[in-house]
Amino acid sequence: MKSKFYGRLIAVLGLSLMAGGALAQTEAFPQCIQRLQGEARERGFPDHLVAVLGEVKPQERTITYDRNQPEFVQTFAGYYNKRVNDFRIDKGRKLLSENREFLAELTRRYGVPGQYLVSFWGMESNFGNFIGKIPILDTLATLACDNRRSTFFTGELFSALELMQTYEFEVGDMEGSWAGAIGQTQFIPSVYVRYGIDGDGDGKVDLWRSEKDALASAANFLQQLGWTPELRWGREVHLPDDFPYHHAGINNVRPLSEWKQLGVAKADGSPLPNADVKAVLLVPIGADGPKFLAYDNFHVIMKWNRSQFYALSVGVLADRINGAGGLRQPLPDTPPLTRDQIVQIQTQLKARGFDAGEADGQLGPQTNSAIRDFQKSQNLQADGFADMELFQSLN
Repeated sequence: MKSKFYGRLIAVLGLSLMAGGALAQTEAFPQCIQRLQGEARERGFPDHLVAVLGEVKPQERTITYDRNQPEFVQTFAGYYNKRVNDFRIDKGRKLLSENREFLAELTRRYGVPGQYLVSFWGMESNFGNFIGKIPILDTLATLACDNRRSTFFTGELFSALELMQTYEFEVGDMEGSWAGAIGQTQFIPSVYVRYGIDGDGDGKVDLWRSEKDALASAANFLQQLGWTPELRWGREVHLPDDFPYHHAGINNVRPLSEWKQLGVAKADGSPLPNADVKAVLLVPIGADGPKFLAYDNFHVIMKWNRSQFYALSVGVLADRINGAGGLRQPLPDTPPLTRDQIVQIQTQLKARGFDAGEADGQLGPQTNSAIRDFQKSQNLQADGFADMELFQSLN
């Protein structure tokens, strides 16, 4: 899942992409492994783990996944419908009930309600059903010997060795995603090392096989990321027809009292609570789709995964698992734009004096803000949404 957010680069160290997308091993890969083995010795890893590094093999599919960019940019509706579905809601409610006592203890200790922990569990691995089968040491070594993010993945490779040393994992235990995410929570190795918790009391943190370890580790991680107890993630809201959409966006923080003055209400039309809470207004699929106020815990979710779509889906799935109904505002069936079309939108915005950031084909907060500014300048509904109508108006 995280592979969708990695950029497209071609230059590699020790691994090269051939015309058909295949991976060619060069002399640089063995040399890279020898260098990593030397660094492992300097870090004090025992000889048997240094030897394990000598057995790793370059993974062609890892570089293929790393360089892959889908032609179409997924809309919020497409993302949400694949993740917040009936199976996950029903399964999540069942698991919330079955683990209620343990989850209540985690809430007392870490401040994170159980429905959020179950929601992360469902989002990351479909409740442990999909944890990845790619050899972690191989894929991390492949990425460590590739110059795109060599320093980062070298650190993750050594964190994986640290896990093996601490918990006596075997090479065959070390499986996960192509990008090195591990277990039912899909932690990268450094997060596993730092935040992993022995939830079942067996003296070992096993995020592959222990549900309690996975849930306790998720709770600990979220607490350390800054989770605010007794504060929800946010909520779906209703906006008046004449709402000034240029106030929306991840960087426009206002207290609830100001949002109420602008006419923002709960999704059912009832007033927002009188609470000393700051929020941002998110309009992920335009004025015709659902809108959300997001609170501080939403930003904590984004520290786990930087995608706003991910954070919104985690929040709504948690609400649904906890018994809430579906979205009040239906998700419109809006065709996705291609990356080339988004590049053209960003280029045209910049040419007109609206700073959309790098023309990279990705719809981030800066591009959304530039779209809102352009729409406002044209007396259009400034919802910041990129669709075919915007593309045509700019071209």
